[in-house]
Amino acid sequence: MAWLYVIVGGLFETAFAVSLKESNGFTRLWPSISFAVTVVISMLLLGLGLRELPVGTAYAVWTGIGAAGTAIVGMLFFDDPATFLRIAAIGLIVSGVILLNLAGGGAH
Repeated sequence: MAWLYVIVGGLFETAFAVSLKESNGFTRLWPSISFAVTVVISMLLLGLGLRELPVGTAYAVWTGIGAAGTAIVGMLFFDDPATFLRIAAIGLIVSGVILLNLAGGGAH
């Protein structure tokens, strides 16, 4: 269950990053509210996951999902460049998260 918390928390990290962009520096009400709600949910889920998982691995997974997810959303919906290097970098983030887990990132 701890991994589920961290993974879903990482998805909420993507949501809070997108909400932050859409808030236009907290000048738009609903995206600002969305940011506040999603950042709290994301942090709560990460905190629940950290009850059982090593902090380094769980945090890397959480931030990796957030970083890769935000980059993908940016390319799909915000006209961020979808270059080979950007896509390769996302692949490296995902690979790093997988390697951390294989290196003993299970629950303790």
